[in-house]
Amino acid sequence: MDRQLAGFVGKVSWAGIERLVDHARVAFDPEGAEKERHEAADRRRFDVHTREATHAGTVHVEGVLDLGDALDLDTAIRHGAEELAALGSTESLDVRRSMAAGELARRQLAFDLRTEAGDGAASVVKPRQVVIHVHLSHAAISRDETGIAQVEETRSIVSTDQVRRWCGSDTQVVVKPVIDLEAHHHADAYAIPDRLAEQTRLAAPVCALPWCERLARRCDIDHVTAHGDGGPTCGCNLAPLCRRHHRAKTHAGWVYDTTDAATYVWRSPHGLHLVKDRGATRLVTAHPPDE
Repeated sequence: MDRQLAGFVGKVSWAGIERLVDHARVAFDPEGAEKERHEAADRRRFDVHTREATHAGTVHVEGVLDLGDALDLDTAIRHGAEELAALGSTESLDVRRSMAAGELARRQLAFDLRTEAGDGAASVVKPRQVVIHVHLSHAAISRDETGIAQVEETRSIVSTDQVRRWCGSDTQVVVKPVIDLEAHHHADAYAIPDRLAEQTRLAAPVCALPWCERLARRCDIDHVTAHGDGGPTCGCNLAPLCRRHHRAKTHAGWVYDTTDAATYVWRSPHGLHLVKDRGATRLVTAHPPDE
């Protein structure tokens, strides 16, 4: 293998390579990509293999879902697993997720999926509610052009036509105002306003600690310099940290600073200096960088 190619492969995950290939396919062969999208939609399925139950009483579940449906399902199961933990379950996260799937099914059976329209009218399906954070270029917003949208929750790309289908007549759509990532927002209190937290998550989409790829929307928003030590509640002093790494920063000797809204300079408990720059991590030296 060519050394340069080998170095590239070593730095990029296979999932990242697949996203690059998908991006190229949509950009340079839109007709082929659209045909593939229709074929993929026809292959959607969801199977519960109850006839293949094990002696221990477990079954295998698998499926191919629309991205919006999959995000809804994953969110519901994640919330269910969190509820079980709050109720005192000591099972592992994987086990709690499987239990949450069963609880979700039982709850759904107790609900009426259709709500009466009244006055003898036919019942109608409740509007779908799903939160998907999509990043679009100005050109892609035009209905006259086929564009590419990046879905924040999965880091994948979809066509703008797919986004429009998700926002169809059977979907409840909430449009939030655009947040200027260059604007400076400040709060006097320790509590972080929602708009400031959202700006921080948009600027740095994953946990600020080196090599962690947990999405910022599932992270705490941390004061880089503690508020009690004089650190302000503003964009230049905030960063997303997942709960595990928030504890590492608080209790395990990890220290960091920020050079801009998405670049963080870390010192490990062993004296290593690392930089997390817009999601990418690099080891600097045993000494802090010059900048």
